[in-house]
Amino acid sequence: MFTRARILDAAVELLGTQGLKALTHIRVDMAAGVPKGSTSNYFRTRAALLTGVVEWLADQDLDVPVRRPSPPTDVGAFVALLAHCIEAATTASRPRTIARYVLFLEGTHNEDVRRPLLTGRAYLRSFIETSMESLGAHDPAAAATAITAVGEGMIIQRLTVDPDADVRAPIDAVVRAFVPRRRTRASD
Repeated sequence: MFTRARILDAAVELLGTQGLKALTHIRVDMAAGVPKGSTSNYFRTRAALLTGVVEWLADQDLDVPVRRPSPPTDVGAFVALLAHCIEAATTASRPRTIARYVLFLEGTHNEDVRRPLLTGRAYLRSFIETSMESLGAHDPAAAATAITAVGEGMIIQRLTVDPDADVRAPIDAVVRAFVPRRRTRASD
């Protein structure tokens, strides 16, 4: 299992730093520091490698209990959590985030790639919706849609245009737009 994990980590890094064209068996072998042909032993075709990478990312995102915080009890804490996640995704986890977006684009015409990615996204959306419900939002589903859209927009902004773009203010604005005023004042 150790070799397989090294291969998949190297594949994610290649996708995130060099793009989809870099995802070849030979380049993954080299990047993982494994003997030639190792990637082919685990993933016979490029399509199998691509599916393996997607599933690896999805499994890691959903299988780490410490990343599953409880719904927040105040707006400030929720905004801070979301801002931290976006900042981490665009700094420390930048190659992984880029790899995920590369895969999402590939998934527009490949259901095997798209399906596992949507599972992770559904988990995030559910967490946001539950959090907004606990904060007293009148329409938690609409709030989750807006917050997710702003968050994804901020990620794209920081990855492609302005790596230092402020995250907190836009997230704060969209969260507070859905929470009754009395709840936002009491939590500050």
